[in-house]
Amino acid sequence: MNPLPTGLFALLLLAAPLPAATVRVPEDHRQIQLAVDAAKAGDTVLVAAGTYRERVKLKAGVTLRSAGNDAPGKTGLARAEATVIDGGGTPEPRAGVEMAAGAVLDGFTVANVGHYDDAEWNRHFATRGNEQPHEHIGAPGVAGVSVRGVSCEVRNNIVRHTGYTGIAITGAPGAECSPLVVSNVCLRNMGGGIGSMNGSTAVIRGNTCFENFFAGIGHENASPLVESNRCFGNIRAGIGISEGASPTVRFNVCNDNRRAGIGIRTGATTRPIVERNDCFANGMAGIGVEEEAEPVLRFNRCHRNLLAGIGARDHARPLILGNECFENGDAGIGLMTGHGTQVISNLCRLNKSAGIGLAGGKTNTATLTGNRLLENAAVALGVNAGWNIAATGNELTRTEGLPPLVMVAAGATAAFTNNVLRGGGVASLRLAGDVRAAGNQFIALPRKGGPPGQAVWALAGARVELVDNRFEGWRSALVAESATVVARKNVVKDAASVAFRVKKPAAPPQVAENEIVGGNVRELVIEAK
Repeated sequence: MNPLPTGLFALLLLAAPLPAATVRVPEDHRQIQLAVDAAKAGDTVLVAAGTYRERVKLKAGVTLRSAGNDAPGKTGLARAEATVIDGGGTPEPRAGVEMAAGAVLDGFTVANVGHYDDAEWNRHFATRGNEQPHEHIGAPGVAGVSVRGVSCEVRNNIVRHTGYTGIAITGAPGAECSPLVVSNVCLRNMGGGIGSMNGSTAVIRGNTCFENFFAGIGHENASPLVESNRCFGNIRAGIGISEGASPTVRFNVCNDNRRAGIGIRTGATTRPIVERNDCFANGMAGIGVEEEAEPVLRFNRCHRNLLAGIGARDHARPLILGNECFENGDAGIGLMTGHGTQVISNLCRLNKSAGIGLAGGKTNTATLTGNRLLENAAVALGVNAGWNIAATGNELTRTEGLPPLVMVAAGATAAFTNNVLRGGGVASLRLAGDVRAAGNQFIALPRKGGPPGQAVWALAGARVELVDNRFEGWRSALVAESATVVARKNVVKDAASVAFRVKKPAAPPQVAENEIVGGNVRELVIEAK
């Protein structure tokens, strides 16, 4: 075989890729930026422990890494705690670290970029953020770490005490912005901990964001994957979603935030999927939805929050599916407005107010299907004026307590079909509005300190229609006063008094074809006075 000509061999050597190099700081260059400038794509800039008072602009394909192993420290990795990029607290327009396409930032503390105001932070913490302006998270500012219109990796860093968002991810027209942001710690920043904005599609995974001025992780008009993060002690939400953002938010832990664990707002194009998160001990709702947002909320655990487990208001339209809401200070699920809201297969137990509470005073509609409302302190279900609901296939139980199991207020309309209502109290269903109940089971449980109450108690002005229901063990199936009553084809078992008692009826009662089982009680008594 003939050897290659000398000139051709030299050209092949020039075309071969050069091996990746390691550029060391401070051995090769005293400043990080000088080392980055000297590096080529594929190279690693390895930085020894110390404080570097500069701001850094990365180059495409360059890895910037702190020296050391991945041993844990007090806040993050020990090597990240020991290797600090300090922005000096000055208002200059450059980020602490500006990322580039394919670059990696691994294991630094980035601090003092812009002005951190401790007095301002404390004031807003004390007021739960109620005095904070309603700012877009995409408002201009200088980030601790800036990812603008590129895909890159930001991992194992601590970003703290900046005057803006800790890690800001901003999409750009025509550019892919899908960075991997993983295992960072963001704290005490005057914006959010991590912000994803303007069409970015980041993967934000395994980060810890706490004590930030706004949300721990915030979104505006972006669709990242937000997975397995922990957000706690932030002045607003643990995770905030707004202005057309539609991220997938799953497996996160959001606790002890001053407002909601997860807060969702601002417009019908805000449509995130929020699933399998654990939201607890937050200062407002576990998950709060408002301002016409339309999220899917499924399989989350919301417990021990100061207000509702899941709350919706301001014409929001969430789909609420398969969540567990327990031991909250108000309702398990609380809706202040609703237009076709679907509440399906949720478990609401041991809440201090209602299992599901429907408040507000305007025209609202909701469908409640297959929910289990167990041992809530006040009512299992409360329906206030203005609501028109359909409740089908739900289980409502409370073994102790005086309040009714269900309360339907004047000005509300409800259709109850094939539900099981089990409990004691003064009544299973107390109503002043309009109710049609068909195919339900009303089962009395022993009541401490007195005889069983009424299965259905209709107040003045109420309209009630009972068809094909089964009543077991109540004093009466129905007691009504100054109400309109229809009762047909019901089974009343073991009543302690008259089956249907109507006092001063608003119209002639239509009571017929009912079956009375056990006891020697009359079917109907009408009292004119």
